[in-house]
Amino acid sequence: MENVYPYVITAVIVFAFLAILVAVAGRKGRVVENKKIKKEEGPLKQRNRNQIIREATRKLSQDPHNPEALASLGDLYFSEHLWDKAYPLYDTMFKIASVHPEIDLFTTSLRTGICAAKLDKNPEALAALDVAYRLNSHDYEVNYYIGLTCYKTEEYEKAIPSLKKALILNENSENIYFLLGQCLYMAAHFHESLVYLKKALDEDPQNKEALFDMADAMAEEGFGDKAMKVFMHLRPDPVFGARSCLEAGMIHAHNNDNEAAIQDFEIGLKHENTPQEIKLEIQYRLAQSCFATNEIGRGLQELRKIQLANPAYKDVPILINRYQELSQNSNLQIYLVASTSDFVALCRKIVSAMYSDATVKIQDINVGPIFTDILAEVETTKWEDVEVFRFFRTTGSTGELYLRDFHGHLHDIKADRGFCITAGTFTEEARKFVEGRPIDLMEKSMLIKVLKKVD
Repeated sequence: MENVYPYVITAVIVFAFLAILVAVAGRKGRVVENKKIKKEEGPLKQRNRNQIIREATRKLSQDPHNPEALASLGDLYFSEHLWDKAYPLYDTMFKIASVHPEIDLFTTSLRTGICAAKLDKNPEALAALDVAYRLNSHDYEVNYYIGLTCYKTEEYEKAIPSLKKALILNENSENIYFLLGQCLYMAAHFHESLVYLKKALDEDPQNKEALFDMADAMAEEGFGDKAMKVFMHLRPDPVFGARSCLEAGMIHAHNNDNEAAIQDFEIGLKHENTPQEIKLEIQYRLAQSCFATNEIGRGLQELRKIQLANPAYKDVPILINRYQELSQNSNLQIYLVASTSDFVALCRKIVSAMYSDATVKIQDINVGPIFTDILAEVETTKWEDVEVFRFFRTTGSTGELYLRDFHGHLHDIKADRGFCITAGTFTEEARKFVEGRPIDLMEKSMLIKVLKKVD
């Protein structure tokens, strides 16, 4: 019995070796066969394609509305993403489907809509997709392309529910988070857009448009510090740099950091190929920051550049006239744009300058957001009064309601007389109100005369 074991072991080894040889040979045969199939597949596929085109063309030459030929040729071009060739075929089937029950209306309307969307034929796309939606409202492609087409036509509110439904049907869809985030952002649903824009960035961290929109949405929602970091990061970007500089500058200006704002705007203007509307807005904001830092001459230069490019841009002509006058009158400049302390100091001088032969003692100064009041005792050799001087720091029109308020204030503190002073004008109703009352009005022309007397 012991003599049998060596023979058994030898047989097993031989059998295993033969099995390996057979497997290797079979695999080599399959590899050769697969290579042969792949070698023949290209020409065979091309022959089939040419055959489909030839057969369909022949049938359509005999009957332009042949459903079978339209479908076979349409399917071929659709699979090859030849949208300009596929669209007229599916559009024809879409139009004749009512008299050809053999046509699959859902597939035809869906593909008509997809081809039209790809070709930016947006009204045609929505018309076809609407039919497809009525046939199957739970199809992912129907909802996605309705959303995409509404996005392209800037109908963002209509796009949002379709894209949300498409996302539910296929949460792994490529690009849908970005598209939905964009629609929400454009429709001013800033808070909700942040969720989808963040997911779009998780999918593609290099998506600068999603990054910019997310930062802008954060700024709109009050997260200015977080938004600023993103805008500062994007400032050098050749595409979104100018817009990021504009947004960063606006945040800095809002925080009264006009020096930093000016730097942002200067960087923004260095970008090339900036859209005209963005460039003009940067120049406009730069001018305002220059005025806020009393750089009147430089601000005027920016406004004149805007006027050359677009004479009717915002209130540029009015601002040029206003600041041109300010640049020539330092006291008026202080009255309108200087710091509060400088403004109050000037107002004290105006009160004193209004009386040449009197002793003026200032008793109280009250600085408010709309006006500044100075309470003074005025004494001459003949009379003595308690007077209130109310200064409006504006170039607009001051109305009757402010005069009524002032009259009540004079009565409350038992003042003898009041002066309302503005760098603008008073309305006709305001002038009528002060008739017969102890209130004198001083408009811009009279104010400038007084300012000339002030050192």
